[in-house]
Amino acid sequence: MMGRLRLNVTGVNPCYVFLVRYSHWDYNGVERHHCHLKGENTMTSRPIIAQIAALRQRRPERQESNLHELAEDEGRLPDFVRQSPSAMRYLQLLGPLAWEEFPERDLAAGWPMMAVPNAALVAACLIKIDQGVMTLSGLRRHLVDQPALVWLCGFRLENSRHYPWGFDADASLPTARHLTRMLRTISNDHLQCLLDSSVALICEELPSENIRLGESISLDTKHILAWVKENNPKAYLPTGRFEKQRQPVGDPDCRLGCKRKHNRSIAEGNGATPTPAGEPAPARTIAVGEYYWGYASGVVACKVPGWGEFVLAEYTQPFDQSDVSYFFPLMTMVERRLGRKPRFGAFDAAFDAWYVYDYFYNEADPEAFAAVPFTEKGGYKAGDRQFSPDGLPLCAAGLPMALKLTYIDRTVTLVEHERGKYVCPLLHPHPSGAACPVQHKSWITGGCTATMPLSIGARLRYQLDRESDRYKEVYRQRTATERINSQAVALGIERPKLRNGQAIANLNTLIYLLINLRALFRLRQRQAG
Repeated sequence: MMGRLRLNVTGVNPCYVFLVRYSHWDYNGVERHHCHLKGENTMTSRPIIAQIAALRQRRPERQESNLHELAEDEGRLPDFVRQSPSAMRYLQLLGPLAWEEFPERDLAAGWPMMAVPNAALVAACLIKIDQGVMTLSGLRRHLVDQPALVWLCGFRLENSRHYPWGFDADASLPTARHLTRMLRTISNDHLQCLLDSSVALICEELPSENIRLGESISLDTKHILAWVKENNPKAYLPTGRFEKQRQPVGDPDCRLGCKRKHNRSIAEGNGATPTPAGEPAPARTIAVGEYYWGYASGVVACKVPGWGEFVLAEYTQPFDQSDVSYFFPLMTMVERRLGRKPRFGAFDAAFDAWYVYDYFYNEADPEAFAAVPFTEKGGYKAGDRQFSPDGLPLCAAGLPMALKLTYIDRTVTLVEHERGKYVCPLLHPHPSGAACPVQHKSWITGGCTATMPLSIGARLRYQLDRESDRYKEVYRQRTATERINSQAVALGIERPKLRNGQAIANLNTLIYLLINLRALFRLRQRQAG
């Protein structure tokens, strides 16, 4: 046991006395002591500021080596870490990432308190997800039982002579509440840097012969249920369960959204026609939706035949956002990570928008396209609208319609764009005197009209051959996102035990990062074999 530090407080500023008495300093990391001022008469010639600086230097130093450096040079590992199979496995799994490029926060800003590195939190959360631990309190218990993982993650060590490995794992870890606070305050951009690194590593690991990652991609969204009683059908609620004006108390960031909607017979299929008590029902079916409070995670994945599926980008939003709103943020991330646009894309019917087709159109590469099922918007079917070689829509009589005017539209779609109004060519720009060859019903009211975006994507939406073998081959790439989402569900993405939107978004990024790390680990094992 070390002796207490003896200070002469005569003539000393009371602020310094308070600092010395109540600050928690580490004496060589062995035990924590407080300076007792009463009855201490020992004199010292050392100024109090010098003593404070000396105490500061005797704190346990932060581990300078990151996980990547430790994976490159295992000789830096202490014996108890090398002897831990769990620690060595996670070193192989997490070590390849570019941890030296991870944006770390200022660890000295909170002196004399010991700041916890964000990199340590990220590594610990990846272990949590891999182990299937649902809560951060459970993660803390797991780390206390595995001191080698505490050292490997890079937490500030509280040295102690009572343990053979030289530190107290329980005292070295932040509280579960502190870990939760860190998870919801860390910037998601920092975690995206690690996802960048995983994509770059996968590109390097894949054989270069005839394999180009991201040539064909697929995009889909995954619903995430908020941890609120409104999503529990067994919980009693005195008011409406799914009223968007009543925000759940348990999660202020979640939003009400519809997972799926379908039509159901009013008679519930029993063959009986209900007798209305008042006004008759105007339809034979009613819309039935599956609603939840929560979030949705959009993911872009690609499939490399013979090698597996990989995550290229992910993005989380509240559940009330449309699926198509994920398109541009995700494709921006994909372009940044691949350095180019993908040639082909596979999407479900929710992405049947002109700007999706326009994004994949490349005049220099006419084979590139987006495989999206056609939805009958505005009553039009896929074959109802034909176009002339000049790109003008054809009327019912097969005549190229005249462009009457153009305008900027800011309401019809998420993207501000230029739209054109096309009118009957027999009446505009000047009446020709000829009658409509098919005697269309609109002839007496001024002829046919059509309004559509001027972008080529609007024409490609109608002209795409969805029965061709090439379309079906590209559309089958959607299995990549389905497989990735299945892995994410197994890792707990669907029902997180968190109550904050930022924390859930960060957790989702880490889940997809772990999926890539597992895929990278399999790639390296296969290459080594």
